[in-house]
Amino acid sequence: MTVQTGEGGSRPGAGSGPGPGPGSGRGAGARPRRRDRHGRGLRGQLVPPGVPLYRSRSQQFDDLVLEAVARLEPRWETELSDVEFAVQEVPDADDMGDDGVPLARIVRGSPDTSDPGNPATAPRIVLFRRPLLARAEDEDELSELVFDVIVEEFARLLGIDPGDVDPGYSDGD
Repeated sequence: MTVQTGEGGSRPGAGSGPGPGPGSGRGAGARPRRRDRHGRGLRGQLVPPGVPLYRSRSQQFDDLVLEAVARLEPRWETELSDVEFAVQEVPDADDMGDDGVPLARIVRGSPDTSDPGNPATAPRIVLFRRPLLARAEDEDELSELVFDVIVEEFARLLGIDPGDVDPGYSDGD
């Protein structure tokens, strides 16, 4: 009896029952498969790079964050250069408060450089992707929501009014 291995070769004496066994390719000494189980080769790209589906949803969300920061850069370039932006899927349990699920948080940096064990870190604005996605109806609304949250958190970081950061900002949406 012979069994096809998917690599064009055959192994004599391989059993036909289910589960791992000699010749099944699943044992401790088995070589990795070079082709899929139907012998058609590995799957390639599903979409070409120019198509919007090429980027994952999380990568598209990251792009929205970068675009929002870029909208603030002409006016706040110096202040923004000291701030890091990050995206986290959901808030940690200790971020939850009585006000509901937060959309973002600020991680204050440590400017102290005297302790080599605790180097200086920049302040960071962390946006929570899933809560923001849940509050937006479409891509345009999500883009504006991300921008508004960044404006609010950046203003809190600077200790100023969000209207001073972006004159078009309105708190009464």
